[in-house]
Amino acid sequence: VEANTIVSDAVISACEKGNKWRAALDLFAVTLQSNVKLDPVTFNATISACERGGEWEKALQLFCLMEQNAVQFNAITCSAAISVCEKAGKWKEALQLYRVMA
Repeated sequence: VEANTIVSDAVISACEKGNKWRAALDLFAVTLQSNVKLDPVTFNATISACERGGEWEKALQLFCLMEQNAVQFNAITCSAAISVCEKAGKWKEALQLYRVMA
């Protein structure tokens, strides 16, 4: 089966929902290195996986990586990134994300 955006998004999302956040991050890394087009769903699911794993720094890196890859963030992206910061007690970072979104 050839990898594509929809398949990658579905598998990353399934890993995130199954609390397999490390697997989601590993799959994201593979997706990033391949020719698969990244989209907001790819990032949203991976950032949500970071939330489950308490990986707030990785979540912020992913948020920045969206811009580098010309992928437009949305309310889901910002909400997930703010949530991971909130759960880690990183209120300053959460506030910065809110300002980006506003």
